[in-house]
Amino acid sequence: MKTASINHLMVNADLSQRCVLDSNTLAWQPSPSPLVHRRVLERHGAEVARATSIVRYDAGAKFHAHEHPLGEEILVLEGTLSDEFGDYGPGTYLKNPSGSSHAPFSEGGCTLFVKLRHLAPDDNERVVVDTRQSPWFQGMVDGLKVLPLSEFGTSHTAMVRWAPETYFNPHRHYGGEEIYVVEGVFSDEHGRYGQGSWIRSPHLSQHKPFSVEGCVILVKTGHLLD
Repeated sequence: MKTASINHLMVNADLSQRCVLDSNTLAWQPSPSPLVHRRVLERHGAEVARATSIVRYDAGAKFHAHEHPLGEEILVLEGTLSDEFGDYGPGTYLKNPSGSSHAPFSEGGCTLFVKLRHLAPDDNERVVVDTRQSPWFQGMVDGLKVLPLSEFGTSHTAMVRWAPETYFNPHRHYGGEEIYVVEGVFSDEHGRYGQGSWIRSPHLSQHKPFSVEGCVILVKTGHLLD
């Protein structure tokens, strides 16, 4: 298990290392907006950085319009995030592509899972998916439901719902795997991961996942090659 570095410019930045964090135990850190705070899971750079964070908007929080080099992915965990293009309630996934810009705000407050600067420069598709209303598809084993969200090159992002007592086969991840546990408890031979857990496994890592209690996870694979 790798823990956060004391150097805020390099937090869990070595993508060759497995990393497991319980985001609920991390301290909230300030952002450029006084009403927005972050729990940093990984970071490689200063304020403009490749980063993964839990972000909390207090009621009335807003940012001025800004651009996202190498894009942005968001999953709304609680509350409603808004920008000039619409309102995004709990369970909404957004992918804002490289070079896109917006002015986000939240009238009532919200909590988000956010990934910055992880997208390919030529991935220009904007995606908005309400995961609570969209149809989910049968997975590779009984008890598994999958909602694909985005894919480009080797990178795939999806929501996966595990019914209680669901077990998957051992498998290896080309390009690595990243998981955020949205609900319930996810497990593998290395441990148990409750709501708010973040697990990053490097290129060609292997595990045998399962869920005894049932869970919902956000999964991103194939993006940890460099």
